[in-house]
Amino acid sequence: MSNDRYVSPLSERYASTDMQYIFSPDMKFKTWRKLWIALAEAEKELGLKDENGNPKITDEQIEELKSHADDINYDVAKEREKLVRHDVMSHVYAYGVQCPKAKGIIHLGATSCYVGDNTDVIIMTEALKLVKKKLVNVISRLSKFADEKKDVPTLAFTHFQPAQPTTIGKRATLWCQEFVMDLHDLDYVLSTMKLLGSKGTTGTQASFMELFENDEEKVKKIDGIIAKKMGFDECFPVSGQTYSRKLDTRVLNVLAGIAASAHKFSNDIRLLQHLKEIEEPFEKNQIGSSAMAYKRNPMRSERIASLARYVMSDVNNAQFTSACQWFERTLDDSANKRLSIPEGFLATDGILDLMLNVVDGLVVYEKVVTKRLMSELPFMATENIMMDATKAGGDRQELHERIRELSMEAGKNVKQEGKENNLLELIAADSSFNMSLEELEANMDPKKYVGRSASQVTDFINEVVNPILEENKDLLGIEAVINV
Repeated sequence: MSNDRYVSPLSERYASTDMQYIFSPDMKFKTWRKLWIALAEAEKELGLKDENGNPKITDEQIEELKSHADDINYDVAKEREKLVRHDVMSHVYAYGVQCPKAKGIIHLGATSCYVGDNTDVIIMTEALKLVKKKLVNVISRLSKFADEKKDVPTLAFTHFQPAQPTTIGKRATLWCQEFVMDLHDLDYVLSTMKLLGSKGTTGTQASFMELFENDEEKVKKIDGIIAKKMGFDECFPVSGQTYSRKLDTRVLNVLAGIAASAHKFSNDIRLLQHLKEIEEPFEKNQIGSSAMAYKRNPMRSERIASLARYVMSDVNNAQFTSACQWFERTLDDSANKRLSIPEGFLATDGILDLMLNVVDGLVVYEKVVTKRLMSELPFMATENIMMDATKAGGDRQELHERIRELSMEAGKNVKQEGKENNLLELIAADSSFNMSLEELEANMDPKKYVGRSASQVTDFINEVVNPILEENKDLLGIEAVINV
């Protein structure tokens, strides 16, 4: 690789080779040729005739096209483009050089958008399928982690302030559920992907009406035939010269949703790593800081957040492009689409690979988790303590006030004096409660305060995740590869 020119970090550092190939020139131009073959076959099947009433397209011509569908003569196309400054016509010419018998029927009746737009939809569809594959595996790995840690109590936070305990596994279901929502969105968009078809310069199919001598019934069938040959159920029923650019916004919205879910996960891991409760994987020879050798920075989670921020902002590109298309088309979409669509997918691909890597290597320090929880648990146990004291004959309102006062005193000891939480000792010494320290400590089992956390995890996995994994079992089992 040359070091004297810019290379996108998305291809050099973050995205997989599989996703890079989907957006490669080779994928694009091979798809063009498949579309030209599909168009020729459709025209032949509909009985297109020449001026003498003979079949315009022959089996021999189509076989010739098929024989050169993959061995693209890029050198010829490149030289031709220098001359004519038109990529589609350059590749039509290059294909004709290889297929002299079929030369005259390549791209017959079509516009550049026939190959350009249909290929864009095909490529986005293939890219969504790869995203789905990785997303399903992220859901699988997160649910496995949740199941493994469903019984491990941990301090929960609201506003990043200590709150009623949960379990590590229950918290992981919150991460997982957001990716499940993203998968539902992705599946919906995938199910609605449509080709442009072959509709001509303003979407009226006028050129095909000319070819088929105004036989409208035949012209109406062209799009459906092409769609099926290319593996789609249908084409857009109406269009201008291009497919509706609103499709791009729907696709990028799905990617942005995945990015937002990953960003939320990465933020939580970064905070937990600060608390020394959970860490992302840290390799034996990894360096956390050039200055501070002891540091273990959550660099992969930070990278997830960084890439996610890019993908979430990328949606604006598609929205502006969709909004700014004039009438049947303008070309202010082209340069933007060449950047925003591939880069959005490459970044999302990198995010999901990082997600797989981080989730697979999460390290939980249960002793640290327990220590922090136990330091706060006396405050959270006060409701139970107050109820027990009330049952023993105490006045609830008076007990509530005393617990409030004692909690403030214990909080002052922790925050201002740097001492351990001594709330239990303060309550035991208060005759209002008539409870010994041993009785109070009996309330300090964390599992008494996590509610249905464990069973919620089990229910979520059985009722939500497992059906998804069963439906997509052929997608499971991939291993993430990250470059840096």
